[in-house]
Amino acid sequence: MKVLHVGAEIFPLVKTGGLADVLGALPQALIAAGADVRLLLPGLPAIVDAVLHQKVVCEIGPCFGAARGTLRLGQMPYSKVPIYIVDAPYRYRRPGSPYQASDGSEWADNVQRFALLGWVGAQLAAGELDPAWTPSLVHAHDWHAAMTCAYVAAHPPTAAATVFTVHNLAYQGLFPSGDFALLGLPSRFMASSGLEYHQQLSFMKAGLKFAQRVTTVSPTYAREIATHEFGFGLDGVIRGRGGDVSGVLNGVDGVVWNPATDASLAARYSPTQLQGKAKCKLALQAELGLKPGAEAPLFGLVSRLTSQKGLDLLLGALPGLLRRGGQLALQGSGDPALEAAFVAAAQAHPGAVAARIGYDEAFAHRLIAGADAILVPSRFEPCGLTQLYGLRYGTLPVVRRVGGLADTVVDASDEAVQADRATGFSFDAATPAALDTAIQRAIAAHAEPARWQGLMRRAMAQDFSWTGAAQKYMALYRQLTGTPAVAGRTG
Repeated sequence: MKVLHVGAEIFPLVKTGGLADVLGALPQALIAAGADVRLLLPGLPAIVDAVLHQKVVCEIGPCFGAARGTLRLGQMPYSKVPIYIVDAPYRYRRPGSPYQASDGSEWADNVQRFALLGWVGAQLAAGELDPAWTPSLVHAHDWHAAMTCAYVAAHPPTAAATVFTVHNLAYQGLFPSGDFALLGLPSRFMASSGLEYHQQLSFMKAGLKFAQRVTTVSPTYAREIATHEFGFGLDGVIRGRGGDVSGVLNGVDGVVWNPATDASLAARYSPTQLQGKAKCKLALQAELGLKPGAEAPLFGLVSRLTSQKGLDLLLGALPGLLRRGGQLALQGSGDPALEAAFVAAAQAHPGAVAARIGYDEAFAHRLIAGADAILVPSRFEPCGLTQLYGLRYGTLPVVRRVGGLADTVVDASDEAVQADRATGFSFDAATPAALDTAIQRAIAAHAEPARWQGLMRRAMAQDFSWTGAAQKYMALYRQLTGTPAVAGRTG
């Protein structure tokens, strides 16, 4: 089965969030399950500069306002997964993130940049650009790749099936309705049954309406986005798809995230040899200027600093955390007001609060390994990877019971602890008081070393590898393409 994944970022080359981790790991797991997988990504500088053994597949020519374009095929470094690159320098070769300039403003030509990506995906699906390899299924990820589904639908002879995964419904790719003329689609696509969304143009809606199947990155999130609270105005569209919407929980790359082999750490450790985690904690405290010691429960946070992530809730709960002897180590960036608030908290509480604004992958590993607990107080969370990394590193998650957080963390109630199922601490209301109560419970458990170590070992025993997710996707792919399972394979 030939499967083309279309996305905008990939770990370790370009990463703004969990989408990059998924694109970096899922294709490898699918290949291990027996699929013939290739990737399609825009020719961002970090991608063009790193992909190995590039060769020209075809010249795309001027389209979507690009003076010229070339489709290249190469290999991802490290994984060797084959990758197509849309090399259109005018649209993609620029500094900043894949979506924004360095000042935080959206690129003014994003409608053309990501329409081009989707159009190339559909042309590959139709066998028009690389006759030597034509996918039987195209899997598009988030709004940046959603137009692939619309362009495939606009050309019915295309035999490829389509799957669209919603990684975060809050980011929808909205553009002025007048930009529809730039897309080269029949006028019927700019209707309420198509891309039109409150007199705007929605790329996210293109994926939701025109993909044959829609998935999300956790089962709970698949149910949540069909509600008014979590649907961001698209809940009616999602309800209209009925059983075509399902959730497949993201996994963790067990090679990248493994405390027993992680070269970023001050000391390595495992569920049976936990001594190294204490050394990681002391090293993190020293690195951040926190008061050293094993007794103080150290709460970590690695996150975009946004309202979605519940960081204002943490600011409200922070006095209680500090009053009970806890420490906070934070890495993240985002809302300038939140950045300033956490920097001010660190200045006001030296030795107890440390805030690093920005993102560094190696430091994220050190922070998660060195903390006792990882905070994920999100207002909504499609899947969440931070809590999965925490579980893997024996760093107990403190989470709001939503989306993938509800699917992956078992609250340490007395009943769950007695049954040896508990892996963290959950709360329900999106309020500082509810978060404060969960933090209190974590601090109380931390004061009982035997209880805490039991929770750590149970957390580290959880299996959230990509193998299970790949098997679920393979079953979906086979259903859509009519491909029988290969004897002897579980995928």
